[in-house]
Amino acid sequence: MNRQKALKCIVEQAHKGDLVFPANVAASLKLQQTLDDPDCSVDMASKLVLNEPLLAAKVVAIANSAAYNRGGDVTNVKAAINRLGFKTLLAIVSSLIVRQLAGSSKDKAIQAKTQKLWEHTAQVAALSQVIARRITRLDPDTAMFAGIVHEVGNFYLLSQAEEFPSLLEPDTFGVGEVDDELPEFEDTLVDLESSEAIIGRAVIQKLCLPGSVVEALESMWYGLRAMPPETLGDTLLLANELAATKSPLDFNSYAESERFTSEIDFVVGDGTLNSILEESDEELRTLTSALLA
Repeated sequence: MNRQKALKCIVEQAHKGDLVFPANVAASLKLQQTLDDPDCSVDMASKLVLNEPLLAAKVVAIANSAAYNRGGDVTNVKAAINRLGFKTLLAIVSSLIVRQLAGSSKDKAIQAKTQKLWEHTAQVAALSQVIARRITRLDPDTAMFAGIVHEVGNFYLLSQAEEFPSLLEPDTFGVGEVDDELPEFEDTLVDLESSEAIIGRAVIQKLCLPGSVVEALESMWYGLRAMPPETLGDTLLLANELAATKSPLDFNSYAESERFTSEIDFVVGDGTLNSILEESDEELRTLTSALLA
C-alpha cells in the first residue's frame, strides 16, 4: 500500500471519528482540563505537575530559559508556575500530549522520525514565541502554544506507521493525482495537503484548542504568509519556514522554499528580521532546548 492509499484509509477513519489515541493521552488530557479550571490554584497545579516528573522538569527548564527568566533561576515547580502563568503551563502540558500522540513504537525508523518531528516542533514553537513578541506584537504564549500543536496531525500519523509503513515514505506520484483503484470519498478529493488538514482537525477536536489557534492552524494548512507577518497564522508560517529542522513527513512544502529560507528578511521598526533573530539567539536556543528536554 502506497502512502496516498494509507492516508486515505486514515482520512476515512477521521471522517467517522474513529481515530485511536495512545492510552496515556487520555490521562494527560484530564490533567489539561483540571489545570484549565478557573478554580485550580497554584498549589494544586504544582502537586499535579509533580506527579509527572518529566513534565515537572520541563516546566522548571522553560521558566529558567532566557525567554522567561527575568529575575534569576527558579528551583521548584511552584515558583516556575508563578513565573510562567497558567497559559504557558497549559502549552507545556500540550507539548506532552503532542509527543504522546506519536505512541511509543520500538521501530527505530519511527523513533527517528518522531524525534526529528519534535525537534522541528520545538524550533517552530520557540521561533513563534520570539516573532510574536518582537515582530507581530501578539501574545507570545499563544504563539508558542500554536507552534507546539501545529504538527498534531503528523504526530498522529506516526502512531499509525507500524500498521501503514508507507506513511514514512514520499509518494511515487504527484500531489493531487488520483488512484483509480480507490473510491473517492464523498465531497472530498484527498490529496496529500488536504489529508493533513482533515486528520489535523480530527485530532485538535480532542485537544479543545482555542479558536485563535485553530484559525492559525488553518492558515498553516491553506494560507499564504504575509510579509511582514501580521496575524498568528502569518507568525506560524514564518516560524515554520525559518526552522532549521524540517518536518520529516512534509515531502512537498520545502522543495522550493529551502533555497530562499536564508534570504527571508524585512524591516521591523529600527531593525530587520535577521537582526532580531540574532539578538534573540540565546532565547531561541534555551527555549528550544527546554522544550526538547
